[in-house]
Amino acid sequence: MTYNQKRAKFSFNKKRGGNFSKKRKTKKEVINPKMFIKKADPKKQDKYIAENTFSDFEITALLKKNIEKREYIVPSPIQDKSIPIALKGGDVLGIANTGTGKTVAFAIPVINKLLLNRNSKAIIMAPTRELAQQIFEECKLLLRGSSIKWAILIGGVKMGPQLRDLSRYPQIVIGTPGRIKDHIENKKLKIEKFDTVVLDEVDRMLDMGFVNDMKEILSKLPKNRQSLFFSATMDEKVQKIIDEFSANYKTISVKTGNTSENVDQSIQEYITREDRYEKLHDILNENRDKKVLIFKEMKYKADRLGKELSEDGFKADSIHGGKSQGQRQKALLNFKRGKVDILVATDVAARGIDVKDVALVINYETPQSYDDYVHRIGRAGRAGSTGNAVTFVQGYKKNNNGNLNKAVKSNFDKNLDKKRTKKFKKFDKYNDKNSSKKQEKNFSKSRTR
Repeated sequence: MTYNQKRAKFSFNKKRGGNFSKKRKTKKEVINPKMFIKKADPKKQDKYIAENTFSDFEITALLKKNIEKREYIVPSPIQDKSIPIALKGGDVLGIANTGTGKTVAFAIPVINKLLLNRNSKAIIMAPTRELAQQIFEECKLLLRGSSIKWAILIGGVKMGPQLRDLSRYPQIVIGTPGRIKDHIENKKLKIEKFDTVVLDEVDRMLDMGFVNDMKEILSKLPKNRQSLFFSATMDEKVQKIIDEFSANYKTISVKTGNTSENVDQSIQEYITREDRYEKLHDILNENRDKKVLIFKEMKYKADRLGKELSEDGFKADSIHGGKSQGQRQKALLNFKRGKVDILVATDVAARGIDVKDVALVINYETPQSYDDYVHRIGRAGRAGSTGNAVTFVQGYKKNNNGNLNKAVKSNFDKNLDKKRTKKFKKFDKYNDKNSSKKQEKNFSKSRTR
C-alpha cells in the first residue's frame, strides 16, 4: 500500500475526525526555522550537596518505611529545601526544572500530615490526566499500609468509581481542575474542610486556561490552610495567582537553566508530504530501539500517523484527548516499559508524559508557539540528560525558470482540495447569494435615507 493510499484510508473517515471545516481557535505563531537549530549546551553545575537524607526528615515510621522501599536515599535539591519547610506547616513556592522530583517534594509532607492527623484533608491539582495519575500512583506507594482513603478525579473515565470514592469521605483528593470543579458543583465534593492544597505545574495550568477553575476552587477552601505551589517557570501570571491565595510563602528556586539547553536541536527539510513521511522513516530507522516522541497538532492526525507507522513495521502508538483514559494509560505504560518505541502525541496529552529515557523528539509539524516548542523538546532533556530534537520544515524547490517556489502540492493534496471544493461549493454559492442580497438591501436603505 502506497503512502497516498494509506492517507486516503484515514482522511475521510468521519469517526477519525476527518473534518475540513473546523478552524483552529488560536492563531499559529510564525517561527523562524533558525530557532529550531541549536547545539546542546548543558550548563556545568556544581554537584549539589544535600543537607539532609530522607532518613533525617521527621516523619512517621510508616512513611519512612515506604520511602525506604522506594529506595530513596538522598533528596534532590527541590526536595531537600522544600520538604523541611512543608513538614513544619509552611507555605511553599517551589520552582525547579521538569523531572527533578517535585512530586515527592510535596507528597511526603502532605502524606505525613494526613497520617498524623486523621481530620486533616488534602487536595492536589494537576493540569492533565496523565500527571494526576502519576501523582496518584506515587502517593499510593507512599501510603502503603495505611487506612487513608483517596479519590482520583479526572476526565475520560466513568463517573461511577469517582462517586463511590467520594462517598467514602477521602482524606486525599487528586485530580484536574475541571473534573474537581464538576464534583463540587454537583455537591459530591465538599472542600470547605480541606486544610492542605497543592497546585502542581501552575504555569501549565494557566497556559491551558484553568485559571478561573483554579481561582474558584481555591476561594472555596478554608483561609487557614497550607498551600504548596510547584512550577517549572515563574512569570507575572504565576506570581499573581500565588500572591492572591497565599500571603506568607517561602520561595524555593533551584532551577538550573532551561531544559532546552540540554537538547541538540536540528531541522529536517521536506518538499511534499510523501517526502516528509519517507524522511521520517529514515530518522526512525536510524533510531531503532530508542524511545521516540513524535508531535502532531490534531488528534485524528496523531491517530492516523501512529497507525501508518504500525502498518510499516514500527512499534508505534498514539496518545491524544480523543482516547479514553484507559487507552491513554495503556499507551503511556507500553511506551515506558519499551513495548512501544514510538509514541505519537498531541501537545495537551504530552504535558503529563514523564518518561526519563526519551532519546528523540520529532516535531512532525511546527508547533503553535515557541513556548510549545520548548516544552515539547524538553521531553528529551530530562533531569540533566542530553537529548535530541528534529523539527520538520517545508523546503523550497526550483521551478523550470530556476526560481525558488514553495513546494508544489502532491496529487493527493490536490485531490483533497478538489473534494473539499466540491463539497462546499453549494455553501459558497449560498453565502455569495445572501451576501449580494444584503448589499442590495443596505444600498436601498441608504438611498431612502
